[in-house]
Amino acid sequence: MTEDKKISMAVVRRLPRYYRYLGELLQKGVGKISSRELSEKMNVTASQIRQDLNNFGGFGQQGYGYNVEYLYNEIGKILGLHQNYKMIIVGVGNLGQAIANSNSFSKRGFKLVGLFDVNPKLIGMSIHGVEVMDVDCMEQFVKENGVDIAILTMPKTRVKETAENLAKWGIKGLWNFSPVDLIVPDTVQIENVHLSHSLMTLAYMINEAEEEREKKNKSE
Repeated sequence: MTEDKKISMAVVRRLPRYYRYLGELLQKGVGKISSRELSEKMNVTASQIRQDLNNFGGFGQQGYGYNVEYLYNEIGKILGLHQNYKMIIVGVGNLGQAIANSNSFSKRGFKLVGLFDVNPKLIGMSIHGVEVMDVDCMEQFVKENGVDIAILTMPKTRVKETAENLAKWGIKGLWNFSPVDLIVPDTVQIENVHLSHSLMTLAYMINEAEEEREKKNKSE
C-alpha cells in the first residue's frame, strides 16, 4: 500500500470479516485457501476479495492462494490489533454491562481498564475485576492511565459534553452507542454504532424482500 493511497471505508469495514473467517480457518487447521474458496464461505465474490487485499499488497500467489496464518496476521496488523489498547466504558447500564461482560475484546488486544457512571447504585460494583467509578474521577484516571478508547453507552443529554472532555484529556478514539452526532477534533477517531439505525435498515431489507416476492408471485 502506498503512503498516499486512501483506502475506502467500505474496504476497511470488510477487513474484520476477513480476519474473523481466517481465524476460524486457523482453528480448523486450514493452511491455505484460494480466493474462490474464501468467497464461498463469506458470500463475497472472489474478485472483491482480491481487489480488497490488493489495496494492501495482495498477499496471494497465483496457483497457490493465500497462506491462512500469514494473511490472518497481516490483516491483524493492518487493523492495528498488534497493539494493545486501553479502554473505558462511560455509562454502565444494561448495554455498558453487556459490553463489559464480553470476553471477545481482550482476545483482540482491547483491555478494559475502567468503568464510569453517575448512578450511586452502580458505583463500587465490580465487573470482571474492574470497579465502577464516579465520572468525577474520570479525568484523572484517563490522564494517569493513558487510556486510548472510550466506549460511550450513556444518555444523549450528557454524551456531547463527555466526548468533548475526553478529547481534551487525550482519548484517541470514541466508540459511540449514543444516538448523537459528535463533533470532536480530527485527532480523535469516532465509530458510531446506532442500534436503532441498524434495526431500521433491517426493516427496509425485510420490506424490500417482501415486495420482491409479491412481484414475483403476481408475474407467475
